[in-house]
Amino acid sequence: MGDGDSSKLLSALKPFCEKLRSVVESGSEISVITHLDADGITSGSIIGTALARMGAKCSVRTVSDMTPSVIEQMKAEDHEFYVVTDLGGGMAANFRKALGDRWVVIDHHQIPEEEILTDDAGQVLNAWKYGIDGGIEVPAGGMAYMVASTLDRKNRDLSPVAVVSAVGDRQDQGDKKSFLGLNKAILETAKTLGLVNVDLDIMLTGRETRPLHEALAFTSFPYIDGLTWNRDNCHALLKGAGIKLKDGNGRWRVPAEFSQEEKSAILDAIAKFVVTSSKTSATVIDDLVGYVYTLAGEDKRSQLRDAREFSTLLNACGRIGRSGVGIAICMGDRNAMLTAGEEISTEYRTTLRNYISTIFSEKWRVSDDGKMALINGDGLVAEDMLGAVSSLLSGSPTLAGRLVFVRSLSKDGTYKFSSRKGLGCTSPANLGLVMRHCAESVKGTGGGHSAAAGCRIPSTTLDPFLSCLRSAVNDAKFATAS
Repeated sequence: MGDGDSSKLLSALKPFCEKLRSVVESGSEISVITHLDADGITSGSIIGTALARMGAKCSVRTVSDMTPSVIEQMKAEDHEFYVVTDLGGGMAANFRKALGDRWVVIDHHQIPEEEILTDDAGQVLNAWKYGIDGGIEVPAGGMAYMVASTLDRKNRDLSPVAVVSAVGDRQDQGDKKSFLGLNKAILETAKTLGLVNVDLDIMLTGRETRPLHEALAFTSFPYIDGLTWNRDNCHALLKGAGIKLKDGNGRWRVPAEFSQEEKSAILDAIAKFVVTSSKTSATVIDDLVGYVYTLAGEDKRSQLRDAREFSTLLNACGRIGRSGVGIAICMGDRNAMLTAGEEISTEYRTTLRNYISTIFSEKWRVSDDGKMALINGDGLVAEDMLGAVSSLLSGSPTLAGRLVFVRSLSKDGTYKFSSRKGLGCTSPANLGLVMRHCAESVKGTGGGHSAAAGCRIPSTTLDPFLSCLRSAVNDAKFATAS
């Protein structure tokens, strides 16, 4: 990313922050409305914290997506001012109609060309307007952080929360899971302030909280046939390699506690296992090593110390309807966290595992032509869990190389879809463009990023929508420019 791009954003931030400052100074009561995933919870919390520190009267709440009916509800509630984060791309006209000029949007989702070109009185602060790729260079949490730190340099202490949003939004897309663009700049600030440490390490799920063999078993990216989801095999493998799994007090050691030498021995043991397993490619060892981001201010063995674990917890909070806990944690509460966090993670994981095993055991739910896999989650998958299910399925070896689409019928009689590119998928299709085009063709709404997107459509339009999908994924018009 050239400096020119970030300077465009910096010049837009000044008037944007002036607007917010005058809203706060006028004593207006502000409602922050955000998405319920990790990026939504972090971005809403960063703005909520920055406003609260200025003495604003404000509340933060989450919604599962921004629809005309949510906008109607906002109009009816009639707060004096609205800050929408991680949502609302392409909906400026709807906001203006319902709320006049009493709103701003802080977002990173790709928006239609006309919204980039429209002079919206500076009410839409979106990465794409400034030549910044919101898919890999900055999530909503990073955009919210830019606003917060422009409002007051003291808010740079919120940089670790922005780091959590970047890994939560899978933007660790550089070499060895490093950061790119604006994410990298925000990370540098967090490092300089001594708030985040960065190390190359074995990337296991639960680095700070799980016994080593469990952490290995729960790691599904990369998927290792015979180890992933198989605790006993992991235990036997590590024990056989002479790895000391417990400390002197008989307590299980977590991955973060092993020395560099021990980590080399662990990787060797896994590498030897992989060589003998025909289903797993030898490159998984490369995939297992990457940058890890440790929040220095959090307690050891806490779910909040590793940025990826922190983001998983926030996702779990949002997906099972406990966003408030996630927001409280991001805004500094550590009591609610300690009691509720563990239960929430456990409930979330159990629910996910049940979904995945049902999908694979009820064969009629999966229609797969080798390029596209359509998963029917009707009557099974709660709509707020769709993104988590499509992410997990996209890492499953059975669906490798596919474009994965998961759907569920909502309570309001609409279909909600979530799509991802499976492991090793080479399709040039930009899922964000495909989802927006096909949803709009049947009077629905949709969008997202090239490798991850979603939409909502009227339930009566399923067939035309699916036929649009089948042709759009092969249409060069909706391909990512290489």
